[in-house]
Amino acid sequence: MTKLQIIGGGRMGHALVGGLIKAGWATAQELAVIEVDSTQRQHLVAAFPGVAVSDAPVGGIDSLVAVKPHLVLDVCAGLVEPRRVVSIAAGVTIAAMADVLPAGTSILRVMPNTPALVGEGAAGLAGGDNATDDDVAWATDILSAVGSVVVVAEAKLDAVTGLSGSGPAYVFLLAEALIDAGVAVGLNRSDAATLASKTIYGAGKMLVETGLEPMELRTQVTTPAGTTAAGLGRLEEHGIRAAVAAAVRAATDRSAELGQ
Repeated sequence: MTKLQIIGGGRMGHALVGGLIKAGWATAQELAVIEVDSTQRQHLVAAFPGVAVSDAPVGGIDSLVAVKPHLVLDVCAGLVEPRRVVSIAAGVTIAAMADVLPAGTSILRVMPNTPALVGEGAAGLAGGDNATDDDVAWATDILSAVGSVVVVAEAKLDAVTGLSGSGPAYVFLLAEALIDAGVAVGLNRSDAATLASKTIYGAGKMLVETGLEPMELRTQVTTPAGTTAAGLGRLEEHGIRAAVAAAVRAATDRSAELGQ
């Protein structure tokens, strides 16, 4: 029996199928993927033996909508007797989906981010008026297969977008800057790239696994009048906190605009 159909077999849909099977949330035979592109359907069949892959959704089962935002409402309008619907599209509100779904449908919205593609995502989840605690727990389990989930009010999803939805790009920009800076002080680009990427990875792992506050970890590595203190001083002089705050605010505001 199919437990879930994932509508959209692109990168995020692909990641979710793999994550759900790996986590034991479902067997391959309990999942279905709906994908209109024939070439992508072939890739999915090859990648996930046993998963039902087709070009049209079936009725009466739970659905996760993983298509481009401009397609979400058309997809929802075409669902027959849906039980629960969770969308990962930015900007498409629960109210907008409720307008085209049958009355009483449990609707949830999720804002994931791209590290879900490697099983390390960070997602915000919001449930609509008809979503019960069990529905929220169900959606949380799905997203937990590819990372971590926080439950928020729908009004907070723009802020989630500004912080974690867009956040990977901020980190990638930091990596670019570190690599360029390493080259500027004499490293070759390959070595600088290795050092920068592993530094970011290792620091992130420390944040997650130690449970310590970022300020405490920063203090531990900062010797007064030492090299790290010198570097941090220049970052503060150049307004790193204000720049990050401005980036998160701009992305949050843009998310709100797209949802109007």
